[in-house]
Amino acid sequence: MKKLPLGIQTFEEIRSKDYVYVDKTEIIYRLVSEGKIYFLSRPRRFGKSLLISTLDALFSGRKDLFEGLYIYDRWDWSRRHPVLRIDWTLISFSTPDEMETNLTGYLKRIAQTCQITLTASAASGCFDELIMLLHDKTGRKVVLLIDEYDKPVTSRLFKPDLQDVRRAVHDFYQVIKGADQYLEFIFITGVSKFSGLSVFSALNNLTDITLDRRYAAICGYTQEELEGNFPEYVDGAAEYQGKTREWILDRIRYWYNGYTWDGQTAVYNPFSTMHFFRVKLFSAYWFHTGTPTFLMDIICRRNNPEIVTEGVTVDDSVFQGYEPSNIGEIPVLFQTGYLTIKAMHLDDEGEPSYTLDIPNMEITRAFMRHLLLAYGKYPDEQHVDNLRKTMERQIKACDEAGLARSLEAMTGAVPYEIGKTDEAWYHSILMIWMRMLGFKVYGEAPNNRGRADLVWEQPGLTVVAEIKYDPQKPLPTLLHAAMKQIHERRYYNRYLGKVILLGIAFSGKNTGCKMELRNDEN
Repeated sequence: MKKLPLGIQTFEEIRSKDYVYVDKTEIIYRLVSEGKIYFLSRPRRFGKSLLISTLDALFSGRKDLFEGLYIYDRWDWSRRHPVLRIDWTLISFSTPDEMETNLTGYLKRIAQTCQITLTASAASGCFDELIMLLHDKTGRKVVLLIDEYDKPVTSRLFKPDLQDVRRAVHDFYQVIKGADQYLEFIFITGVSKFSGLSVFSALNNLTDITLDRRYAAICGYTQEELEGNFPEYVDGAAEYQGKTREWILDRIRYWYNGYTWDGQTAVYNPFSTMHFFRVKLFSAYWFHTGTPTFLMDIICRRNNPEIVTEGVTVDDSVFQGYEPSNIGEIPVLFQTGYLTIKAMHLDDEGEPSYTLDIPNMEITRAFMRHLLLAYGKYPDEQHVDNLRKTMERQIKACDEAGLARSLEAMTGAVPYEIGKTDEAWYHSILMIWMRMLGFKVYGEAPNNRGRADLVWEQPGLTVVAEIKYDPQKPLPTLLHAAMKQIHERRYYNRYLGKVILLGIAFSGKNTGCKMELRNDEN
């Protein structure tokens, strides 16, 4: 059984030391055959560095590493080029001056390994000189691979020196335009597509393949790739958990699949999938490597949790270049992997719009949990985890008394000083809780007689909820009004199967609920 390449991003090491390699060379062959200058955005730890390493080996003529892969018999192995690879994750800095110093040193170390001497003192000058001298020394055009091109900017977002870093990065990338005659192929990866960095403005023929359906599976694993490359690991997890193979495959899909960049081709998060195969337990492995605290703060401050609880529909402009100092939460959530494209729609003029939503259960559960801690200021994470499991059981069992106690605990644990003063706050906190429980959440869900406050859906179960808030009225009065409104306006008439009608009331410090179960198959 081949080993899992956890933490290994070098193509040579994976291929030479019997690690699992999911063959992406058919897509790579198309990429290198059709164009010259590319940009790809994908979230962190999604395989961008391995892709860069594979391109490095390909253009370096490492034929031995590609034996048995799609590209092996199709590539012209006499097509060798010097490769200049810049990996921003290896360049540390805390100030613009430190970035300049470390980047210059980084380029000079690359030059030394190529037996080239650089005379320039500035990073941009070293970059320009290195490209030209590599070309002159070998007599061949240079392949330029830049990994995490935007790291200097993303690491300084919301910092006072952002504009200084941006100017320095702009000057550095400006070199590429003037060096075109020396360059054979350019591939740039990153998370964000920032404007004003000269990458997109200077490279007139750059092709952004981020949303291109032909490259939708260039990073991550498709269902076919997962089952074809990890069969022993799937069977091992099934045996460990005492489940069938089909059950394990379904749960892996539920937890780690669901990322799409074309609205159709779903891929698994490779980082979390491999960690699951190693441990054989479901957990938010990828999420916990980088919790987006600043995004939590923005969502709480603007009181718009529906972006992540309900999803959002956006037009094409969301995926264009962004001003680093004024980037909104939706682009950041998409680029960083907390939202993904679930569907693409074309209007009558053929212009696209996109439905964005959370990709899978890993992100749903972990993101909502952290958002609750930020939004509700709960005292500890264990309180949230325990209450989540309890509430899920109570809702599915239509346990009115138990759910009333849980709702009391849900709001009672929130510090008084955060100001639970209106119905909107209770709407928001309930939406976050229910999404964390695995429900698809709809606010203001319409029918032909009005709009229900909240509708929560899971396969085989729909909860139609009406919320009443009035610190002056007693709970029984508010609960009666909530249930009466649900029945009079028949909010449930569009849903089949098991439907729970739920009235929730908040009166001062008191919380209560009323539940009714319907089983309407017609």
